[in-house]
Amino acid sequence: MPELSRRRALAAGAALTAAAGTLSIAPGMAATARRHGTSDPEAFDEVYNGRLIQGRPVARAGRHHGGAGYEVHIDGAELHMMRNADGSWISVVNHYAPVPTPRAAARAAVDELRGARLVPFPAAG
Repeated sequence: MPELSRRRALAAGAALTAAAGTLSIAPGMAATARRHGTSDPEAFDEVYNGRLIQGRPVARAGRHHGGAGYEVHIDGAELHMMRNADGSWISVVNHYAPVPTPRAAARAAVDELRGARLVPFPAAG
């Protein structure tokens, strides 16, 4: 049996720490998903701070993600949205501020735009 060197002990410790970290992340992600809700959001159509915001589930065939998705518009211009692994949502306007629903993302974008017109984001197709 080879002698246990400091290098092998550190490598084994790092591997065990990584494995333990991976196992402890899964329950945290599940709790976050429950908090944000993982069900598909419903459609909405409302005026928020003088801006028309609309959202609806859509089929994304032919788009870069494919499958089912969700589409949000502010005054007719599409707000590019993305759902995170934990169930939260982000937009190109509020990329670093996840919110629980597409409606909340649309409202946050309206607040951030402060009256400016939303310029459509050129999505890869």
